[in-house]
This record gives sequence, structure tokens and C-alpha cells, in this order.
Amino acid sequence: MDKRIINAPDAPEAAGGYAQALLVSGATRQLFISGQIPVTRDGTVPESFAEQSRLAWRNVEAQLRAAGMTLDNLVKVTTFLSDRRYAAESRQTRAEILGDRKVALSVVIAGIFDEAWLLEIEAIAAG
Repeated sequence: MDKRIINAPDAPEAAGGYAQALLVSGATRQLFISGQIPVTRDGTVPESFAEQSRLAWRNVEAQLRAAGMTLDNLVKVTTFLSDRRYAAESRQTRAEILGDRKVALSVVIAGIFDEAWLLEIEAIAAG
């Protein structure tokens, strides 16, 4: 599989460690990951945003592993935040998790299904 970052010359540059667009070729599989919530298998929800963010990312990684994929297979990530005040902390955690990987990215401020959840992360992977 080949991934090529696309940044149209007549559109704004990507800022913050993501790609405006990602062209994927040679992929034989696609994985669509539903919104992963900050809940453990036993139903525990951490209190802090940092803990919730890391847990939601661990849940994304668990779905990838179950499909025989890794973070390297991610091509699109959408993060839903319950409040704009979590944006910087979310960006920091995402950067820690993804490192140098560039994906197409959206961040949406939205009412989350459960008020205890401060975020939800959905993703698309290809391989």
C-alpha cells in the first residue's frame, strides 16, 4: 500500500500534524472503526481528559490489532470533543500516539452520547 499526502496549492496548508488529503493506492483491505469511547472493558470511565483520550486511542489500537493492522494503517481520524477547551490537550495526545504519521483529520465539537465521555474517536484504516 502506498500513501501520498496531498496538499492542494490553492487551499490552505495543513497545520498541526495532519494531511489535508491522503491518497491511498494498492490497498486491499479497508477497516471502518466506529467511534471508540473512553470506557474500559469493565465499564470504567476515567475522570480526566488525558486519561480518557489515551483510553479512546488504546481502544482504536485494539480494533486495529483485531484486524491485523497498526497505527501505520490509519488514513482518516475524526475526533469528537465534548468541549472546545479540550482541543489542545487532544492535539497533544494525538501527536504522542501518532508520532510522525500523517492522516486526514477532522475534529468536531459535539454533544457526546454519554455526558461522562469527554471525547470519541472514529477512524478509517487501509492495508
